Amino acid sequence: MDDARRTGAPDEQIEQIKRARDLALSVREVFNRQQQREAGLGALVETARDLTLPYTLDALLKVITRRARLLLHVDMAYISFPDRSSDADGDFYVHTADGQTTALTEGMKVPGAAGLVSDVSSGSAPSWTPDYMADERINHSERIDSVVRAEGLRAILAVPMRHSDAAFGVLYCADRKVRHFTPGEIALMTSLADLAAVAIEKSRTLNRAHAEIAELEQDISRAKNRLTNVARSQELQGRMTDLVLEGGDLHGLARLTGEALGGALVVRGPDGGVLARHGEQHPLDEEEVARAALDAHHSRRPVRMADGTWVTAITAGAEDLGVLLLQPGDSVPEESMCQSLEHTARTAAIVQLMMRSTTIAESQFRDAFFDDLLATPPGQIDKLKERARRLAIDLERPHVVVVARSEGGSQGRALVWASSYTYRMGGLKSTRNGVISLLLPGEDASAAAKAVSEALSPLLDHPVTVSAAGPFTGLEPVHSMLEEALRCLDALAALDCHGTSASVRELGFLGVLLGGIHDVSGFIEDTIGPVLDYDRRRLTQLVQTLEAYFEAATSPTHAAENLHVHPNTVSRRLERITELLGPDWLKPAKALEIQLALRLQRVRGTLQSPHPDRRSRQGGRSGH
Repeated sequence: MDDARRTGAPDEQIEQIKRARDLALSVREVFNRQQQREAGLGALVETARDLTLPYTLDALLKVITRRARLLLHVDMAYISFPDRSSDADGDFYVHTADGQTTALTEGMKVPGAAGLVSDVSSGSAPSWTPDYMADERINHSERIDSVVRAEGLRAILAVPMRHSDAAFGVLYCADRKVRHFTPGEIALMTSLADLAAVAIEKSRTLNRAHAEIAELEQDISRAKNRLTNVARSQELQGRMTDLVLEGGDLHGLARLTGEALGGALVVRGPDGGVLARHGEQHPLDEEEVARAALDAHHSRRPVRMADGTWVTAITAGAEDLGVLLLQPGDSVPEESMCQSLEHTARTAAIVQLMMRSTTIAESQFRDAFFDDLLATPPGQIDKLKERARRLAIDLERPHVVVVARSEGGSQGRALVWASSYTYRMGGLKSTRNGVISLLLPGEDASAAAKAVSEALSPLLDHPVTVSAAGPFTGLEPVHSMLEEALRCLDALAALDCHGTSASVRELGFLGVLLGGIHDVSGFIEDTIGPVLDYDRRRLTQLVQTLEAYFEAATSPTHAAENLHVHPNTVSRRLERITELLGPDWLKPAKALEIQLALRLQRVRGTLQSPHPDRRSRQGGRSGH
């Protein structure tokens, strides 16, 4: 056009050239816009293809913000979502950012009533500003403004991300220079926001699906474990049933459950005594065990103590039959543990009831034998030996007789207890005139009386007096031992010792007074036997010295005068007696028994030796 002016071309030609130039510029601008649009659409298509790939939500948001920067050639892009943790409705927070230069952006709280987000969230339409800090139309917030200043942002474009006609987030593009966003750029960002919304919703749906699948897998795993535990519990219950049908006892049940649960199991009776055990348990706090047992009886469920021990009540209706104590070794699920322990407790109750029924049935024959034994005269005892052999009663081993009298109240519970006790101990029971007589294996009558008293007394609401005699072997001494035990029982009553226990030997010389004459030898032997043996072997006079010593009121000097020996001789003999009888022989109780034994020994010796007058009379008659 300048050349045309220089050559003097007409104005009309110059105007045509000008229009042609403007048209060419317009065509080039249209072509450039078309190329930009095609490039944007191509990038958008590429972005859409990229968003179809399987990303996690965080990775997907990173891709979206990066693509937004590339599409609009901006310095920064970020995405915000509603802040569910905020008390104020409509607040947002920045979840992901790309191109930021500070750590202030991600996680920033965006007030719903400030900045561009208020226009976007309320109208669901894009909102932009060429210069954010200088734009007075915006409701500024110091929280947002401080981050904008820190990042050096000027132009900001906010586009809503919609799903089902509702906005659930905002996509931002920001530049660090003043910029007027064109409608094409806004439309391009809107299209990207729509694609991003679909991708985000798809990712969330997949995440929910994966979470549901994971939850279903956990449910399936729990169901499998539950089925496994149920199968294990049913198998254990079946084995317990077989054990009962095969006549198994509590020891077999404890072993079966202990092995199945991988722990140490103890079955205790209502009195706390151990009925059966499997494995060794560490020491327990008995007070805590008692509290846990009460809780288990009350709740009818196993109770776990602080140290991990399980306590389970054994009951039959309202009757307390004891507890199970399990210290588990393997890791067994709690539900399976409780089910197995409940099955074990029920089976233990059944076993105990069956044992009780068996005890009652067998005890009828055994008690009948004991009654017949007591009613048979001593000379006819031999005919009962074969019957004792058939009942597996071995009286060739040491036995003791224990008698117990309930001081008031009904004997019903005491008789039931006695049947069970004699069955466990392998003994016999009889009842006469309100007194329960027990024939029990053992060598210590005192210990047997104490054991019966401690076991029976807590079951009754009134005192129980118990006495015992023995030990002995064979059938013949049963009558005399029973008589001694009964006389000892009467002695306890005469001494006003109701509710106590003792044996004939414990009563000392009272036992001799109450016992038969055959026990005099035993009393003498137990009391001064070592001294008698020493005199027989050494031909000494220790017994004579003892008698003189007590007659002289325990004065060695006066005793020496009566014996016509030197006091030193008496002192040496007393030292020897101390070696034979022990250092306590001069204590009052022991000294009294020694004096009684000496008196009995003298009387027995007098009765057993021929009387001088009797010898002279016999001699006169023969001479005559």
